[in-house]
Amino acid sequence: MSMDRRAFLVGGTGALAAGVLSACARPAPTAVTAPTSSPNGTERTRTPPGPEPSPTPLTAPTSPAPPLPTTKGAIPVGKAITKIPIPGPYMAWTIDDGTDPTVVAAYAQMAEQTGNRLTFFLNGNQPAWTMHAQRLRPMVQSGQIQIGNHTWSHPDLRSLSAQGVQDQLQRNEDFIQSTYGVSSKPFYRPPFGAINASVRSAAAAIGFTAPTLWYGSLSDSSVLTPDQVSAFADQWFGAGRIVIGHANHPGVIGAMQHLVDLVVQRGLRTVTLRDVFAT
Repeated sequence: MSMDRRAFLVGGTGALAAGVLSACARPAPTAVTAPTSSPNGTERTRTPPGPEPSPTPLTAPTSPAPPLPTTKGAIPVGKAITKIPIPGPYMAWTIDDGTDPTVVAAYAQMAEQTGNRLTFFLNGNQPAWTMHAQRLRPMVQSGQIQIGNHTWSHPDLRSLSAQGVQDQLQRNEDFIQSTYGVSSKPFYRPPFGAINASVRSAAAAIGFTAPTLWYGSLSDSSVLTPDQVSAFADQWFGAGRIVIGHANHPGVIGAMQHLVDLVVQRGLRTVTLRDVFAT
């Protein structure tokens, strides 16, 4: 299927990712337009990383974040996750891909300095996840960072056989276990947000029962300026949201302080998926 970055993805069980504003798209970046009123995001464009700016230290929040939830919700059956299942000031900040090691390092630094909780949906074929494993591993072990499965090499899973779907997920799961010492199950994010009943069935057969999409996007699968990334965060950061970003292009590095400040200004508590979903 030709991916329209501004398309509204609909699956057999209903809306999968409303307002798909930046899902992993492989064509060359196109001009960014204003987000639509639809309530979700899109994914990524794979382009070689540009010059590697050094992340600058961030100013950490001075006020304590709201507490983590004490209850969890059920993983929905037969449809993809697009929102937080429990009430409260909770937002899941999720980051895909990892084509630029400098952006992965910037997210790691942000988590270290601010305490924000993140979920990385990684592709194991990207060297950044091996390069920065030693730095990320303590936060993964503590639960501050969750590792989700985004397949080994980012194919459209709908184009594969059941065995092909399982091979992509299992190869990535093996990498995650050997590199980070945790399992990504049951959470996986299908590349491009592309999923159907056949993909869900094949994934569930090997323990991946929680396909995870999003409700809002930083739209940084394409090359954006820091101001553009910040504007998308202004639109989508909010309670109950699962927001998708990408560790692919350096524009998000310049926006990072604004994103951190926005979480505080809006009284949000960033959470991992495991913080809010019973598994």
